[in-house]
Amino acid sequence: MLKPNLNELGKLAKDKHIENKKYFDKLKKKPPRDLDYVMQEIHDNEFKKTDCLKCANCCKTTGPLFTFADIERISKSFRQKPQQFIDQYLRIDEDKDYVLKSVPCTFLDAENYCMIYDVRPKACREFPHTDRKKFQQISNLTLRNVGICPAAYNIVEEMKKRIKL
Repeated sequence: MLKPNLNELGKLAKDKHIENKKYFDKLKKKPPRDLDYVMQEIHDNEFKKTDCLKCANCCKTTGPLFTFADIERISKSFRQKPQQFIDQYLRIDEDKDYVLKSVPCTFLDAENYCMIYDVRPKACREFPHTDRKKFQQISNLTLRNVGICPAAYNIVEEMKKRIKL
């Protein structure tokens, strides 16, 4: 499957949204026994041919949630107190979560490398979350990520081919 380019990804995701939503609603009601296994396989196959450094759309258009463990780990690497890190880089959003003050991500450099890669937030390490256990429980997140990440788009399209509901 060809990767959708970023210019067309939003439109493709929007065009598929209703179809994908119906699919995920069915998936939630009756997830196949082997869902996690199949999703891991589809995820692994997609990321064998995906170079996130060529895209970095997730870092350019959205920001991760920062857990307190993330804040402690990252601030320690900066030799800062957690509150200093929070004051400098984060804000509290409408859900009372810590998020970046702005996007694109402050820690993304000009070559799409993450300057805090070794200590990056859990949300970044796990993005686009297509290999999560009990995958059906994060369908709303996946529906959003399809419009952000070409790999997530491809994974969902492959999933619909492989897992008939």
